[in-house]
Amino acid sequence: MQTPEPVAIGTPLSLAATRVMLLGSGELGKEVIIALQRLGVETIAVDRYEHAPGQQVAHHARTLRMSDPQQLKALIEDERPQIVVPEIEAIATSVLEELEAAGRVRVIPTARAARLTMDREGIRCLAAETLALPTSPYEFCNSLGDLQKAIDGGIGYPCIIKPVMSSSGKGQSRIDGPADVEKAWDYALAGGRVSHGRVIVEGFIDFDYEITLLTVRARAATGEIETRFCAPIGHLQVHGDYVESWQPHPMDPIALQRAQVIAKKVTDNLGGQGIFGVELFVKGEQVWFSEVSPRPHDTGMVTMITQWQNEFELHARAILGLPVNTDLRSPGASAVIYGGVDGNALIFDGVAEALAVPNTDLRLFGKPESFVKRRMGVALAFDQDVEVARRNARLAAGRVKPRLAQAAGKDR
Repeated sequence: MQTPEPVAIGTPLSLAATRVMLLGSGELGKEVIIALQRLGVETIAVDRYEHAPGQQVAHHARTLRMSDPQQLKALIEDERPQIVVPEIEAIATSVLEELEAAGRVRVIPTARAARLTMDREGIRCLAAETLALPTSPYEFCNSLGDLQKAIDGGIGYPCIIKPVMSSSGKGQSRIDGPADVEKAWDYALAGGRVSHGRVIVEGFIDFDYEITLLTVRARAATGEIETRFCAPIGHLQVHGDYVESWQPHPMDPIALQRAQVIAKKVTDNLGGQGIFGVELFVKGEQVWFSEVSPRPHDTGMVTMITQWQNEFELHARAILGLPVNTDLRSPGASAVIYGGVDGNALIFDGVAEALAVPNTDLRLFGKPESFVKRRMGVALAFDQDVEVARRNARLAAGRVKPRLAQAAGKDR
């Protein structure tokens, strides 16, 4: 595919507007929209529920089921964006491939990349079988019986079971013996974005740590697409869900070089322009490919306080064919703020106390509905000592106390 020319940016809400549509408008999409708007782009935020975070700041908000091919095609043809940016997995990618092939729209990074990465099966087969990258042993299973057979036939215990399509680790569990297999199967099916009745089981790798290597494919001064890397991001997960992240994560130089080679191979194959979140397991000098997302990564929210251009600004610039800068500004960390309660109209107490922690910042996402374990915000901290930054991020996050408005007598 020929490298697109840099986008000539028009004036929003005019006939000359440069229109970009986000498919998925959660907290990550919201930050991409803000970055695009700062560069003069007219934005259209699409999500499956109304008042999603990105819809609150975009020029236009649309609500529909993006996995429905008819609805999605009608929306794109009606809105006529020049660029479509998938921000979630549950999208009718066949529509994107059709419209891209017809020259009707440009998909970020490409429609093929969106299709391959929309579920773990496409991307794992690409990485392990086509590119021959080192991965954990794995099998895909269509039933509880298939799952047990795969484990007994060679995957073994402990192992990791995941839905083929999910986000933020939902539906993922580690099991240590046969007593947990059925529970893990049910949990994976319940946690999937779309009900496929299909899971992946992975053999457990005894790794030292896991990183996210943000990898950017952007236009160089020569006009060619070049690959640039952000400093590696370490992260802590609970049940597959990101809880903390920090940057940079210290790595053996050989391991870092191997991680960059793996990331470049997979992102070169996916093609296009934009940022990719490449997840990797590391043990000493050994590196294994885990997953890749062709979009900003939740663990990469730390870059809002660590880099000169955060992952959302890098994505926006790469999309538009503009120069990027992946340099680190300061070590730092992020810590998740959970809803803590189920309900609507959340109030966040303790914001002032949180921001009194040295060198910290907050992002409260504005999600209209809270769940006990729903990510409602993130605390950010910087310090030359990354461990100090981690401690301060956790402290700031812990000082934010969400509660329902009704409990304060503010029910409207």
